[in-house]
Amino acid sequence: MFQHLLVPTDGSPLSQEAVARAASFAREAGARVTLFYASPDSPAAYDGVGAISDAHITQTVRDQLASASQEILDAAEACMREAGVPCERLALKGNKPWELIIKAASQRSCDLIFMASHGRRGVSALLLGSETQKVLTHSKIPVLVFR
Repeated sequence: MFQHLLVPTDGSPLSQEAVARAASFAREAGARVTLFYASPDSPAAYDGVGAISDAHITQTVRDQLASASQEILDAAEACMREAGVPCERLALKGNKPWELIIKAASQRSCDLIFMASHGRRGVSALLLGSETQKVLTHSKIPVLVFR
């Protein structure tokens, strides 16, 4: 069946639950996992265009983003380890998480993307977009969505 899962996480409660479900799924399938975190390419992407202009503040925000990335991946890795699932970690920077997810899955030769959907509907989905929907639309690799 599936041998290598890409499991994107953003540290949200739903994403953490999806990581736990992915661990169970991978254990039962005998699969390994690549845990993935997409980090904003620049602090402006995180806070809005032009929001940060001071170099010191910019570096501080970058450091905070890197620290958050490590904490999120640490928690996900602990979940996999507890389930006895072999895993590796990957964090990439960019402003389009859905593209990074597909790129990571392809580069790591994953045969399934296992990800959460926050379930936004209506206007909020239109305005905020859905990274999961974009992955579903553009990925050539199968996607399992946890909600």
